[in-house]
Amino acid sequence: MEDFQSYRPLLFSIAYRMLGRASEAEDIVQDAYLRYSSASLEEVRSVKSYLSTIVTHLCLDHLKSAQVERENYVGLWLPEPLLTSTNNLSSIVGNSLEERESLSVAFLALLERLTPQERAVFLLHEVFDYDYKEISEILDKNEASCRQLFHRAKARIDEHRPRFEPSRETQERLMVGFLAACQEGDLEMLTSLLKEDVVIWADSGGKATAARRPILGRDFVMRFYLGLVKKAIFSKENFYVTCEEINGLPAILTWSREKLLTITSFEISDEQI
Repeated sequence: MEDFQSYRPLLFSIAYRMLGRASEAEDIVQDAYLRYSSASLEEVRSVKSYLSTIVTHLCLDHLKSAQVERENYVGLWLPEPLLTSTNNLSSIVGNSLEERESLSVAFLALLERLTPQERAVFLLHEVFDYDYKEISEILDKNEASCRQLFHRAKARIDEHRPRFEPSRETQERLMVGFLAACQEGDLEMLTSLLKEDVVIWADSGGKATAARRPILGRDFVMRFYLGLVKKAIFSKENFYVTCEEINGLPAILTWSREKLLTITSFEISDEQI
């Protein structure tokens, strides 16, 4: 099964971007392996296309079955963060701008604006560079329909996607500055780092306490984070923070007694958060 193992990173990349959940993506890849290992492959011309077809259809089926769960989800639903600094996941990030962008939490959340079919076509063509002929075979649709789905999806994405990607150095500088300003209660620094219309989107995962609605505006965001820092300082829970690469970008992780509490990732625009 060497062919399958060589395509495993690609298959996980497709499934994770389709579903926004690492554990579910792993289940999809494992299911694809079981189907591949028991299939007759004499007439398979391309193992890559064959496996991509299996994974894409499994994801589409999963999204249909998960629709009711998403609709009844308590609070905001955000993609499951993925620790990409580990060696076994570094290949998931990819090298192209499209691959790196499509892995960010903000972009994965943006994909929720698309229908499952639009999401599949957009990711396969824009991110993974499948041509329309390949996509039409994967989805069992004609090429014209696939082109139409892609252009509709791209228009929706382009309406909301950032125009420029900040450098890694800029992202790290703003993240470290934000963390220091919160710890020191430096309102002037926070004001300079945060855009006036900054928004906090928080997902409790159905378990932890989190803001169930977006927190809008610089003043409310500063008040929220300074309140968290104050609570941590006077708590006996031994809070501490670390900086890790989450979904290919720098992020702040909050811990208590070795238990992960929160992950904060940032979207940067015009040198501000």
